[in-house]
Amino acid sequence: MKHVGILLVLLPLTAAVAEPDIRLTAVPPTEQVRQTGEVEGYSKIRIQLAKGETESYQIVVTAMLENLRGVEAEAGEIEDASGNPFPSDAIAWYREAYVPIRHSAPRAQLPPGLVPDPLVPFVDPYTGDPVRQPKWSGNHLEGSRFGGGRFDLWRSHHQPLWIDVHAPRDLPAGVYQGKVSVRAKGVEPVSMPIEIEVWDFELPEGPTHQNHFGPVSRIASYYGLKSASPEFEVLEDRYSAMLADHRINPAIPHRLLPSPDENGKVSFPAEVDAKLTEFVGRYHVTDFDIPRAPFGDPFGKDREKVLNFYRSWYEFLEGKDWADRAYFYMQDEPNDATAYEHVRDMGALVAEADPGIRKLVVEQTYTQDPEWVDIDEAIDIWCPLFGFIDEGTIRDALDRGDEVWSYSALIQTAPDYHPNYEEVKDDLPPFWQIDFPSIHYRIGPWINRRYGITGLLYWSTVYWGSPDRNPWDDPGFRVRWNGDGFLMYP
Repeated sequence: MKHVGILLVLLPLTAAVAEPDIRLTAVPPTEQVRQTGEVEGYSKIRIQLAKGETESYQIVVTAMLENLRGVEAEAGEIEDASGNPFPSDAIAWYREAYVPIRHSAPRAQLPPGLVPDPLVPFVDPYTGDPVRQPKWSGNHLEGSRFGGGRFDLWRSHHQPLWIDVHAPRDLPAGVYQGKVSVRAKGVEPVSMPIEIEVWDFELPEGPTHQNHFGPVSRIASYYGLKSASPEFEVLEDRYSAMLADHRINPAIPHRLLPSPDENGKVSFPAEVDAKLTEFVGRYHVTDFDIPRAPFGDPFGKDREKVLNFYRSWYEFLEGKDWADRAYFYMQDEPNDATAYEHVRDMGALVAEADPGIRKLVVEQTYTQDPEWVDIDEAIDIWCPLFGFIDEGTIRDALDRGDEVWSYSALIQTAPDYHPNYEEVKDDLPPFWQIDFPSIHYRIGPWINRRYGITGLLYWSTVYWGSPDRNPWDDPGFRVRWNGDGFLMYP
């Protein structure tokens, strides 16, 4: 009997310490998880957010004892202390796909290899159908090239899952608790606790930080579509909605912009006005770029047309009470004396059309060369690279009544003409490339807050060129700038 008693005691103890087939690790969204190696994280998901806000987290699935097949994940019931449910459809699930980095960026902080970046939804947001894993059937491929749920996972490998948690505006504030679970064929499912704290205030519908992330019109040529086709219009709206959902202002589509008459004046009949108003309202657009006058000789024979163009646009914006949202993206990176002269002359011309038009130039708040012309009077919004920021000259610009935005491009640190170069030459600003820690993408707005900068600019969210490529296979802009110029995958 003693032996039996000992056996009965030992068996439960052995079962209690047995390693599960699946291990879950909660990892913040600012960290990258490679397919193998150690994973540091937490045993519980904790998310805090305001009403109307979306926050993210990662759940890393690790196959511990054997290969896993048909892995799926879902959230269970999540409730507050009063029994109010957190809606299940407010949690979106994604599988993180891996893209190959073959050539590291200069100053890269993460090694080459397979890097997690694209997010593949479990459910197609446009059809509601599951995004299936690829499967060969007969003589053709079924499913997507990269699937969402029901994936397979090799032993000792990790698969990070990404969740977007959105707090509806009518959700009672409080702390909601529940579990998320992961299961696979032939093994015991596992779960992890999740806690969602909803704060008792709402975020505005649109962005509160001014921003310009460029148009998405280039996707027409990438997909081989005519820019005036219904197919492209649907696609353009989907990309615009994706940007708006992430509090980025989508550019107003070219199809909605009226053409000028023979004198350069732009009219806005009721139908045009209604379509512009609908787009701005639907996507909660808070800032937008006044179109560039489509005339080739603005300082010569087309001068009056250019003046009429900008003047009529600004009159329309004032009538809509949108003038304070608008700006004219006048010049990108004027890097020589001739470009500075163009900024001076173009600034004067636009100001003549209407002095209320804000003129944005992607340039730091100090000159590259004191011998070049002074462009201070031509610019209303300065826009230095993160690494080019200088507190003293930014403060001077703000004191003059100008605004300052900031931007990222490539891997650029302080230039030798920075007013305090010796002090900042070794500083590393955030770089928006995927062979750097993901937290780099979140640092920019905090830098802006530190220096009184009120806007953020990025040159493109959909540039998959130089050379033309599929970023799923090659994320390298100009070979080495991995992830530069795009925030969305085709």
